[in-house]
Formats: sequence, structure tokens, C-alpha cells
Amino acid sequence: MNKQKLDTRYMAMLAMLAGLMLVMGMTGIGFIPLPVIKATTMHIPVILGAVLLGPAAGAILGGVFGLISIWVNTTTPGLLAFAFSPFMTQEGLPGVFKSLWIALGCRIAFGLIAGYLWKLFKKLLKEDYIALPVTAALSTIIHTLLVMGSIYFLLAAQYAAAKNVGVSAVFGLVMGTVTASGIPEAIVAAILVTIIGKALLHFLAKTKK
Repeated sequence: MNKQKLDTRYMAMLAMLAGLMLVMGMTGIGFIPLPVIKATTMHIPVILGAVLLGPAAGAILGGVFGLISIWVNTTTPGLLAFAFSPFMTQEGLPGVFKSLWIALGCRIAFGLIAGYLWKLFKKLLKEDYIALPVTAALSTIIHTLLVMGSIYFLLAAQYAAAKNVGVSAVFGLVMGTVTASGIPEAIVAAILVTIIGKALLHFLAKTKK
């Protein structure tokens, strides 16, 4: 297949996944409100893009994820909106940079990591039915740890104030969120990425011939 056709297919798939994420963000499917934080399904198209198109596409889609997260947390703020929207910060300019890292930087890093994890596990595990769920689950857990870890290290005092607890209790609360939302998100990602990803990988393999 010539390079122009490959580039056209790459851009088309990237645009399709980005459009899907926009729909998920606007309809509320991508962010599920919980008492403290919004659980997400937006990571699934990011992982799929990283698997199908590579780490760079994963990073781009991670950036789309981050921008949608900023918009959602600005227009429908929850308890921790200040951590995900530079417009909701309570710390001035330092808070802007912190929220941009949490909402945008962590998501770009997550997409990039997902792409490289797929390359690694594809090589080590050989079978797509094994490599796909492992990549999806581990990428999702890394995403949760990146976001919640950044909140803990950058915004512990604000998190404590939002929850009306002492700063010493923040670590336990963060780990509780990692467990309560991160593990279910990882399971859902493992299932959906395996089913959808395997079908799309098969389709792409056929179109290359």
C-alpha cells in the first residue's frame, strides 16, 4: 500500500476516534459523575488509537481527552473541578499550570505510554487476545495513578479542603479512588479494547493486502 493511502487512512481513523470522543464528552457517556471525581470511559478510544495507529496517535488522542476533560469540568464542575480545569483553579497562575498538567499532560503521557506498552506486549506475548487486555488494563491503571498521583502531590491541601478532611487523610482517599474507579475502568477497558481492537486489527490487516 502506498504512503499516501496509508497517511489518508491514518488521518481518517484518527479523526474518527477524536470525533467519537467529542460525542462521548458532549453526551456525558465519557464522564460518569461520582461523589468526588468523574469516572471515565474516554480512555478507551485513546488506547484503541494507540494500539491501531501508534504512540504518537495515542498522545494526540490523549490531548483530545484532556481538552474535553477541561471543557466538561468547566461547564459542569464537580467537587474536584479545580484539579481538571484551569478556569476553576483556586491558586492563581500556579493552579493553572497544575490543572493543565493533570487534565492535559497526564492524558497525553497516558496515550503515549499506551502505544509503547502495546508494542512491548505485542512482541512479548505474541497473541493479540493476550496482549490487548494486558495493554488496556495496565494503561488504564497507569492513567489513574498519573492523575490521582498528581492530585496528591500537587493539590493535597485543596483536595483535603474539598473533602473536609485533614491533609494526612488525603493519601488514603486517593488510594480509595484509585481502587473504586481505577480497577473497574481497567476491567471495562480490557474487555472493550480486546473485542473492538481485535476486530479493527483484523480489518486493517486485510486492507493492507
